[in-house]
Amino acid sequence: MKITIAGIGNAGTTIGADLTRKGHEVTLLKTSNRLHNENYEALLRNRTIMVDDLDSSYQVTVADVTDDVERAVSHADLIIIYIQTNYHRALIEKMAPFLHDGQTVLIEPGYLSTCYFMDRVSCDLTIIEAESSPIDCRIVAPGHVKVLFKNVLNPFGVYPLSHKEQAEKILRELQYPFAFTSNVIEAALHNPNLIVHTIGAIFSIPRIEYTNGEYWMYREVFTPHVWNVVEALDQEKMSVLEKLGCKRLPYVEACKLRNSLDKDEDALAVFRAYADHSSPKGPNIPDSRYITEDVPEGLVMLESLGKILGIPTPTTTGLINCASAALKTDFRENGRTVEALGESNIKAIIKEGLGQ
Repeated sequence: MKITIAGIGNAGTTIGADLTRKGHEVTLLKTSNRLHNENYEALLRNRTIMVDDLDSSYQVTVADVTDDVERAVSHADLIIIYIQTNYHRALIEKMAPFLHDGQTVLIEPGYLSTCYFMDRVSCDLTIIEAESSPIDCRIVAPGHVKVLFKNVLNPFGVYPLSHKEQAEKILRELQYPFAFTSNVIEAALHNPNLIVHTIGAIFSIPRIEYTNGEYWMYREVFTPHVWNVVEALDQEKMSVLEKLGCKRLPYVEACKLRNSLDKDEDALAVFRAYADHSSPKGPNIPDSRYITEDVPEGLVMLESLGKILGIPTPTTTGLINCASAALKTDFRENGRTVEALGESNIKAIIKEGLGQ
């Protein structure tokens, strides 16, 4: 396939290399000047990516590297969005004039960005939202990435559901093991960052500041009492999912589905194994995307859905308040509320799912 990856960060670069290795024609699209500029400049010079995989190393040359949206998007069979969700709406607005019938967009992850397409694009697209990236990875130097972990299963939601067959065809071409959620809302709320990034980073602030960033959040922060907060937030998320007609699936069980082939393994043990042996270092500053992305895009969305559904979300609300106070930022002001996503869009997704 002709695949365009919007975003030249950790995951975009690594997935671009992986899909090139699998035989696809990959274009990497730089979407802004905010992050990863040195990596972009290196790729622009020679289009070459060095990958330290889990058990080997390899090098590939991608087909194109550009910051021209029309050049990158108009020819693509598949467009993969791999930028922070704070910037999805602006990117979708830039892409909209160049999209056409028959294309597929995969959002890694989505947080319900499907709704932004519903308002802005009239052509017939297949939209796929992922719970998370299939590969956990980091840029170690410009043009050089390291793979930390690979999911054994990748759940995806599809919109519209009538395009599920097309979505399945595309996902098989990517060769990542996958399963479908009931809809894109379920995929959005099972984004693990909504829970572990937000709680982990908020409760890590004193440790990050004390160590000057020499810190491993996943290994250190999830003590028994912090885990009580994880379970409280998880209960609120599951209550919202249940009200929307989805199954109650705890965070650790969703984690186990993505991370372990052993169906008999204890789900919390799966999380601990990832935390202790495969998780990345950091965050190294309090003002990281773990808060600045996942609080306004994830927790604010969950709180807003809870309000319209009549589901109390005191833990969610408390975490938003704490993060806003600590960083002196009103994360609700520009957050991903039902109003921002479009209540009619959310109702359309729910109605379509119930109709199935």
